[in-house]
Amino acid sequence: MTMPDAIDREHAEKKARIKEARDRMMATKTEQRGLLIVHTGKGKGKSSAAFGMVMRCLGHGFRVGIVQFIKGAWTTGEAKFLARFPDLVTIKTMGEGFTWETQDRARDIAAAERAWAAAAEMLADPAYRMVVLDELNVALRYDYLPLGPVLAALEARPADLHVVVTGRNAPAELLEAADLVTEMTLVKHPFRSGVKAQPGVEF
Repeated sequence: MTMPDAIDREHAEKKARIKEARDRMMATKTEQRGLLIVHTGKGKGKSSAAFGMVMRCLGHGFRVGIVQFIKGAWTTGEAKFLARFPDLVTIKTMGEGFTWETQDRARDIAAAERAWAAAAEMLADPAYRMVVLDELNVALRYDYLPLGPVLAALEARPADLHVVVTGRNAPAELLEAADLVTEMTLVKHPFRSGVKAQPGVEF
């Protein structure tokens, strides 16, 4: 047997062992249910990843609800795109903008409460297969909303409903309740080099 033949055979045997182990593991994964997914951390991409899953839902013809707790006046690419799917997507941008822009805690609390009322309706509606609560973690961090009712509504949602919660500083209790948690880590960002937010990248 030549050296290349031996390498190819060793490779095939190794991959066969990996496949066998993988098949055994996959055979144990039988449960199907709605997931509570949290995207948090200081890095960019939390909302972007959530909207990627929205796109997947649309590909399957699933209905999606989106509530944006902080984003306000900006016209975003995702809002323009999702407007093309009025039968499948309900998007409610209900924030007042970044908290340092409003400088008015009472106003921010009122906006968060209105957004949560819309979110609670979506969480209780069996027509949806995914609900995205964009930047909810920010509203929770600043105590614009009490955590207890939020966790209770997430727990009481329909069994097949996926929920994606985004934003920095997710509370520990939400992380504990979640099925999937991803922490985005900031390694490098062009904003620190003087580059402003770019359409198609940030919004």
